[in-house]
Amino acid sequence: MDVWARAPADGAPAWYVALMAPNTKGPQFAWLDPSRLYCNSQALSDCVNDLLGPFRHDAIDLVAGIDAMGFILGASIASTLGKGFLAVRKAGHLCVSSQRQTYSDYTGREKTMEVRDDVIKAGEPRGDATTRRRHSCFYGPRSFAAICRMCVEGVRVLLVDQWVETGGTMKAAIQLLERMGAAIVGVAAVAMENTEGGKWIQDNYKCSHCIPAELQSQIDGKHLDSFKSFQK
Repeated sequence: MDVWARAPADGAPAWYVALMAPNTKGPQFAWLDPSRLYCNSQALSDCVNDLLGPFRHDAIDLVAGIDAMGFILGASIASTLGKGFLAVRKAGHLCVSSQRQTYSDYTGREKTMEVRDDVIKAGEPRGDATTRRRHSCFYGPRSFAAICRMCVEGVRVLLVDQWVETGGTMKAAIQLLERMGAAIVGVAAVAMENTEGGKWIQDNYKCSHCIPAELQSQIDGKHLDSFKSFQK
């Protein structure tokens, strides 16, 4: 598909998936390049809106994106929501105090990520004492304990990356943010492969991705039929 293509008139879901380009450089690289779709403004906008669909009615305080391609989608989603953006960095790049988490990514290599520690705080009350007393009177004493638990939840974070393959990177980011006190509202990525790690994330967290059911087997098989259009 031409990089400047517009959405088809029939409103086909996730039409922009066909913009993703195949690997032409060999096995040392990922099997495709999803970032080609970001060059098309309508494709990027439609992708962001599709990812946000399941979370439209959820309370979100902050969007976090994983280094590096998760920065593009994460920042776009944060801007759409009118929320701030937190970068989950590869270790060694932050010049401020941070928390770290080791993990193995899709290449099998052990790596470390880090997040600045002055943004996410655990157990901070939401609202003032008057507001919490008002909730107690309105909902009754049996619900007061639940209201109190809600009041001390951590920062509610939507976690974003470009792709979930083995799930190692995403799982490490979840562990890091939760250890710091965040409440993970959900996970969003262009695609989530049905690997053991990918299934674990989908089984344990609310997730969104852009892949129609009829294309999931192609994602898991690491080859899209749309790649034919890239052949010369």
